[in-house]
Amino acid sequence: MDGRRRNPYELTEETPVYVISVAAQLSGLHPQTLRQYDRLGLVSPDRTAGRGRRYSARDIELLRTVQQLSQDEGINLAGIKRIIELENQVLALQSRIAELESALDGAAAAMQQREAAVHASYRRDLVPYQEVQQTSALVVWRPKRQQSSD
Repeated sequence: MDGRRRNPYELTEETPVYVISVAAQLSGLHPQTLRQYDRLGLVSPDRTAGRGRRYSARDIELLRTVQQLSQDEGINLAGIKRIIELENQVLALQSRIAELESALDGAAAAMQQREAAVHASYRRDLVPYQEVQQTSALVVWRPKRQQSSD
């Protein structure tokens, strides 16, 4: 979730609203196939208090993906389950990377502010000391002679 409080009546793609017959019709699969996918853990719909399945729009999309991988790509159900698990893991990792990047950006901004505050606190009348290199050269200074106007 994005940290904001959501309206409990707001429908999202994760809101479980479809009964199994509607989900089957929307996905193009038989209701028994949906039950089998649920037993195998491929698509796990929410449950009502009476244990009835409720599918979300995201579940319907996942059912279509399972069907496409099975029928068009020839992948078995165990392979499809592993693909789904890996895709979920990738999404979780991408989310974590985004969180860490945001935290890193915040820390960098805070560090820049602290650095600016330290620089602003420097006394301007102080000059950094720089060590002079020792040489063996001799420099003689002679004042300019005033020319007499005689």
